[in-house]
Amino acid sequence: MGAHGENMTANPKHTDQLPDADVVLIGAGIMSATLGSMLTLLDPDLRILVLEKAEDIAGESSDPWNNAGTGHSGYCELNYMPDPADGAKPAEIAGQFHLTRQWWAHLVRLGLLDPADFIRSAPHMNLVFGDTDVTYLRRRVDTLKADPLFSAMEYTEDPDTIARWAPLTMEGRADSDEPMAAARHPRGTDVDFGALTSALLSIGSTEVRAGHTVTRLESRAPGWTVSGSTPAGPFAVHAKTVFVGAGGFALRLLQKARIPEVRGYAVLPVGAAFYRCSTPAVVARHDAKVYGQADVGAPPMSVPHLDRRVVDGKEHLLFGPYATFSTKLLKHGRLSDFFTTVRPDNLHVIAAAGLQNLSLVSFLVKELAASPSRKFAQLRRYLPLARRNEWTLVPAGQRAQLVKPDRQKIGVLQQGTELVVSADGSIAGLLGASPGASTAVPIMVDLLKQAFPAQWHDSWGSQIAEAVPDLDRTDWTAEAVARSHATTDGVLGLSPVNFA
Repeated sequence: MGAHGENMTANPKHTDQLPDADVVLIGAGIMSATLGSMLTLLDPDLRILVLEKAEDIAGESSDPWNNAGTGHSGYCELNYMPDPADGAKPAEIAGQFHLTRQWWAHLVRLGLLDPADFIRSAPHMNLVFGDTDVTYLRRRVDTLKADPLFSAMEYTEDPDTIARWAPLTMEGRADSDEPMAAARHPRGTDVDFGALTSALLSIGSTEVRAGHTVTRLESRAPGWTVSGSTPAGPFAVHAKTVFVGAGGFALRLLQKARIPEVRGYAVLPVGAAFYRCSTPAVVARHDAKVYGQADVGAPPMSVPHLDRRVVDGKEHLLFGPYATFSTKLLKHGRLSDFFTTVRPDNLHVIAAAGLQNLSLVSFLVKELAASPSRKFAQLRRYLPLARRNEWTLVPAGQRAQLVKPDRQKIGVLQQGTELVVSADGSIAGLLGASPGASTAVPIMVDLLKQAFPAQWHDSWGSQIAEAVPDLDRTDWTAEAVARSHATTDGVLGLSPVNFA
């Protein structure tokens, strides 16, 4: 009986001990892909291993249906500039996107990327309504035009000019006397970050293992033992350096690593949905990314925008986002995700952030309670003649809004992303959301400097500077902006859009 019982007991699954890696990248998204592309060019002998939870790469925030597809350049994202007299944040983002474009152009020259697969010119615009927002937009453009990064911006309150820039937005407004204004920058872009991620991960000998869920990170000198599960059983791998680019789940993994640098940080789940139109006759009449003004209390990622998107060679219009609610931190995550990140050291930070952002809470409640008719009315604010049978509400990505500990306010909602690096540089992760993808290159350069200081000072710094010539630039003069466009636009197949 005892022997029979032992025979009936299943043996534990054998752990698949993967060969040691120099660098393990957790998450097969745009951040890991960018870092991997840099590392494999800087040192082709490095063993770089990417571990992805899903069965497909770029399935979360980098998927083209899960993000705005914007080359975030600060041109028209009004949430980056609440004070129309302070253009510091848009200028920072615009400069960072120039650096990212320079890296992409470098890879194109090497024959490692095809720009036709992931980027195209698409002018960025603003469209606002009412005296208050018209005044705001006029002041914003006046401020930004003094900066060479934004000198090509135009502003108008003339309905005919707006109709020329974006015809569909003005049709059906003949009897309206509501004040309106628009701004536009002809050098905007539309980016398929999913296609770009796939292309970057194919560079060099980077190995991608899908279906590998990381559940544990243990410090084992020199480096880390990364372990987890697959459908076939557990796995483990030792790496000298680890980067956590797991989107909304990055905080949870960094907490598992028990690095003190992440103490007090928290994330709040933010979901979204978009209306999508694929009717060719409608899509063909709009080719811009039109940003509006967010409602009071809206989170940073909720600025309404009407975009023409090209995904897998097909053209669509998207409008949104509309806030959704879930405690998942990944689109394909679990409802328990958020609760697994709550710790004694961040619970008070989360509570404080909620109390200090009651307008955000109120906004989310109203958004979630909105009827389909009210949601479609928001679309018609920008497209008065939109037909409901031509638009479908589709789910988009799930984000993790960063809550950063702050001595004065205890918890502060952080717009953008934040790189967290351990004291010894052996493990790092990226927290937060937009505009991370568009600013991936300067963020990953910062990581290289901190995680690989000896290699950076030896030769890596000079190699990256050759590929990204404006890497250390702090003053974007008119000459520098013109030179950056001259050396990247043609390589990437971009050109300013002429509305004349």
